[in-house]
Amino acid sequence: MSWSPDSWRKFPIKQQPTYKDIDELKAVEEQLKNFPPLIFAGEARELKKQLAKVAKGEAILLQGGDCAESFANFNAANIRELFKALLQMNMVLMYSSGKPVVKIGRIAGQYAKPRSSDFEEIGGKRLPSYRGDIVNDIDFTPEAREPKPEKLLEAYYKSAATLNLIRAYARGGFADLRQVHKWNLEFVKDNELGHKFEELADKITEALKFMEACGIDPDNTPQLKQTTLYTSHEALLLNYEEALTRKDTFTGDWYDCSAHFLWIGDRTRELDGAHIEFFRGIKNPVGVKVGPTMQADELLKLIDALNPDNEPGRLTLIVRMGADKISKLFPPLLRAVKEAGKEVVWSIDPMHGNTYKTEGGLKTRDFEKILSEVKQFFEIHKAEGTVGGGMHLEMTGSDVTECTGSISASITPEGLKSRYHTQCDPRLNANQALELAFMVAEVFKDIKK
Repeated sequence: MSWSPDSWRKFPIKQQPTYKDIDELKAVEEQLKNFPPLIFAGEARELKKQLAKVAKGEAILLQGGDCAESFANFNAANIRELFKALLQMNMVLMYSSGKPVVKIGRIAGQYAKPRSSDFEEIGGKRLPSYRGDIVNDIDFTPEAREPKPEKLLEAYYKSAATLNLIRAYARGGFADLRQVHKWNLEFVKDNELGHKFEELADKITEALKFMEACGIDPDNTPQLKQTTLYTSHEALLLNYEEALTRKDTFTGDWYDCSAHFLWIGDRTRELDGAHIEFFRGIKNPVGVKVGPTMQADELLKLIDALNPDNEPGRLTLIVRMGADKISKLFPPLLRAVKEAGKEVVWSIDPMHGNTYKTEGGLKTRDFEKILSEVKQFFEIHKAEGTVGGGMHLEMTGSDVTECTGSISASITPEGLKSRYHTQCDPRLNANQALELAFMVAEVFKDIKK
């Protein structure tokens, strides 16, 4: 079937806002079409190569960031702290596994969120659901919940500014391994977890001294002082994605230049839906969430639709079953994909399947459940002789209290209200994310045995 950036418009679509002023929406879309791309096609191709290594077990995937980025919390400090947290996790995983880590942030575009209902009701008042800052506002008023086309432009500008800062951190010396001790976040460094990271940093510093004695140092080896953090988001608003899709002048292929990596959520993965139609035509590496309702025949059809050439690194399957379901539901899917000879990256999202509400009505996730699902994911791969590629986490570099448990954070259900700042779903804080990295590092060591 023929494809174009707008061919998705002929297909049924879910999870879309209803705009009152269609003429204003079209004018905004035209503006976006004339804006510079946020990423370059060559960067997306390089990420695809790196993900092909993950599929072979030659590298590890670490994908993490905000549940939903916030316009109000857009500032340099929050971007820096997430970047720093991912660098810490990167070093823990890389040092323990001896493999490079492919880092992808849920950042510079993660402004839209799917919702379980089109409407929300509080105190007998019914209003449209909050769908992320790219669509409407979180305040529970008719004016705030009205979708506004101009918010698409603000999302673009803030994504561009975020990307600019990320690239500066990645290339400007912040990621220099000689600075590894400085990556310790203020609220982490004085606890047991911080001391554990400092011990790792000492080992890395000693290794660098030996390498420098051999004539290899960050000044003559860029890989020791630079890094790459790719960007990603759920491509929910296809009018925004279409407007930022460009034809690559070198290859003639179409790339969605809003991010390096895009994924389809569990609520919008219908085979005959608009999201699959759009994704099948772009050449970015892409992902699809694999939830507990997924059946093997449906998964194989999705793989064929999104990766018909069976290209390594093109498609990442992001498993999100829940700690209590993964051992039963995941192995049949894994075997079906393996037997069909499909080239995919397997990643685990241990967040969405483990969400529950406290007695006080706050959404949260328990650290032990998150860790359990991650461990089971890698253990299942080991038993099946396949490769577990990595993790997909909702996390932040800030000291929030949104997920319960963990040794380092010790957050109780009663303590959640202390610093519960998320726009949508609960995130691991930097303590919990780093602790998870250390524990997953131990899992990798067991897999090697």
